[in-house]
Amino acid sequence: MKYITYLAIGIFFGIVMFKSEAASWFRIYEMFQFGSFHMYGIIGSALVLGVIGVQVIKRKNIKTLKGKEMSLQPKNKGITRYLVGGIIFGLGWALSGACPGPMYVLAGAGYASVLIVIFGALLGTFIYGLVRKYLPH
Repeated sequence: MKYITYLAIGIFFGIVMFKSEAASWFRIYEMFQFGSFHMYGIIGSALVLGVIGVQVIKRKNIKTLKGKEMSLQPKNKGITRYLVGGIIFGLGWALSGACPGPMYVLAGAGYASVLIVIFGALLGTFIYGLVRKYLPH
């Protein structure tokens, strides 16, 4: 039952992403050209809702569905890890026209060429796992 719920939420999220054009290559290209506020509005509203959600969880001491305490651990401080990671992520996003969420939305919408991008993302994740211990963290 749990997996059906996750699948339903994922399908709903995919439909919202597709209908809002957040998975559109043109909208992503337009964002990187600073030609439209559309994607910045979507990303900004997600950021604001995320911050509000985390604050509500912390202040109201909300528990998980199983009644366990939520533990939100602070991230390690450091500029290099976020700068390098952000540059790599941004370059991949700009070159492929899709970040990880929309990649699967586009595949579900029938754009077969995005399977090459998904393969590249999975390969990059695998390579990162191999060289992680040699990278500055």
